This record gives sequence, C-alpha cells and structure tokens, in this order.
Amino acid sequence: MFSWQKLGKVFDPRSITSNAWLNEYAQAPCTLIEKNYVRVYFSCRPKPDNYGRYVSYSSWLDLDRKDLFKIRQVSEKPILSLGDLGTFDEFGVYPVSVIKDSGQVHAFYGGWTRCESVPFNVAIGYAISDDNGKTFKRTGTGPVLSYSPDEPFVISGPKIRKFNNFWQLFYIAGRKWKLVNGRPEPVYKIRMAISSDGIIWRKINKDLIESRIEEDEAQASPDVFYSNGIYHMFFCYRYSANYRGKENGYRIGYASSSNLIDWSRNDDKVGIDVSKDGWDSEMISYPHIFELDGTIYMTYLGNSVGRYGFGLAVLKGDLF
Repeated sequence: MFSWQKLGKVFDPRSITSNAWLNEYAQAPCTLIEKNYVRVYFSCRPKPDNYGRYVSYSSWLDLDRKDLFKIRQVSEKPILSLGDLGTFDEFGVYPVSVIKDSGQVHAFYGGWTRCESVPFNVAIGYAISDDNGKTFKRTGTGPVLSYSPDEPFVISGPKIRKFNNFWQLFYIAGRKWKLVNGRPEPVYKIRMAISSDGIIWRKINKDLIESRIEEDEAQASPDVFYSNGIYHMFFCYRYSANYRGKENGYRIGYASSSNLIDWSRNDDKVGIDVSKDGWDSEMISYPHIFELDGTIYMTYLGNSVGRYGFGLAVLKGDLF
C-alpha cells in the first residue's frame, strides 16, 4: 500500500473576484514544472447564463517552487477562447493536459458542445503555446481524437505523457448513456492512443482498466507515472447513479503495467481516500502525479468535483 500525506487545499477559486470567467471550480489540475515555479492548469466556469447553462474555460496559476502553497500569479485570461459557432469546443475547454516538447508547450483538451437528447458531447483538441504556456493556439478547428464506431461519444479526459519516444494519450471513451431518475448520465472507460508526432493517433481500442464496483462503473482522469521499472496509473471512478454525494461519489483507484497496454488494478494499494470532514470528505477525484526535486506529489479534487478547489498530497516512500 502506498502512503500519501494530505497537505491541504492549495487553491479555492472563490478567492478570485476580479475575473468573471473564473467564478467557480478549479477542475482537473495538471502541472508544468519550471525553474522557479510550478504552473498548474485547471478548468473553471463563469456564472451560468439566464437559462442556467454553463460554459467552461481553462486557466493556470503559478506556485512558488519552494512553497507549493504560495500562489505567485493567476492567469488574467483563459488559455484558449471558446470555439467558433458549430465547432466541437464551442461551449467548453475542459479538461486540459500539457507537456513541454522541443521548446513548445503542447496542450490536449476536451472540447465540448451542447446536445439536445443528452447534455453534452466531447472530443479531444490539440493546441500549442509559443509563450511558455501562458496562451495557446489551436492546431485546427476540429479535434485530433474524436468519435469512432468503437468509441461513439464522450472522448474526453486527456492525459498526455511521452514514453519511449512516443506520445501516449490516455483518455476516456463513452460506453453508454443511461437514464437515472429521468436524467441522462454518462458511463465511460479508460483508453489509450499512441502517436509519433502528436497529431496522427492510433487508438488501442480496448478498455485498459477492468470495472470493479459495478459493470457501469465510470472511470476518468487516467494519469500515468513511470517509476522503478513500472508504469503506475492513478485514476478516479464512481457509480453510474446518484454519484454526486459521498456514498456513490468519486474515489481514486490504482493500476500498474509493464507495457502500458495490459493493466492490473489494485485499488487497495492507492493509499488515499476521503477525509473524515472538510472540503474533501465526500469525494476525491482527478488525480495528477508529478515529481519535484526528488519528491512525488499528487494534486486532486475534493467535494463537488473541484467546485471548491484542489488539494495537494505528498508520497511517503516509493512507487513500486
């Protein structure tokens, strides 16, 4: 069993009052390590419109490298504008994952649009930054990873890594929509695609993680970290119904692999769970693992899937 020590909440979006587009939520945190700071990307929302409808943006904040609870700067504008009329990301850029390669910062993000029979659909877009990750430009108006016969909807939750000189994109793919008390709820599973250039992707076309709590278990945020000769995946999962509270809400799971394709799940080993009380007492989700100066950290969301910000935990011991 791993041992994660929770260090506390790092950022609460309610502390920002000057940016109307950053009214609430700090979802799906991911990091970019720089010399003097750690940039954390996250997704947020302005207040809903007159019809109660939301849009999503993605932003960043810089943490002092020597004190990860000291916020040095918060972005004054989203990293991307919303997509044009009719495009796949017209109503949202959420979530986002970044990687630095060849002097540029590359971002893969879930772009979503509204639907009529179900609330939304999602595909994965690709953008590049030439100002060290402050702002990004789309590589095109369409997605780089979208629906297919085997993955018919909700292609989202990208987590980008680079192993063995290949780009590895871990993501989720919709399996079904099911009606729960008259409300459509999505079920999605973790998948992976491989690329040599970040543009043309080959899907593996298999669910990577077996379901444990029920057949319609929904899985998300598959973050993979390599340590001690093993690929370690931390992800989150939930029940398909009534998951917006403590009983059926998100928890963090764990799996390991020697080849990135065949994974062995062992949630008992994960070493982190909800707290007895406070901001992460009902659920924890969307883990992101990063190493800083020889120490391994995890950022994660608490109650209401990041509505009140994200927290930080530190690994005691090794990943093995």
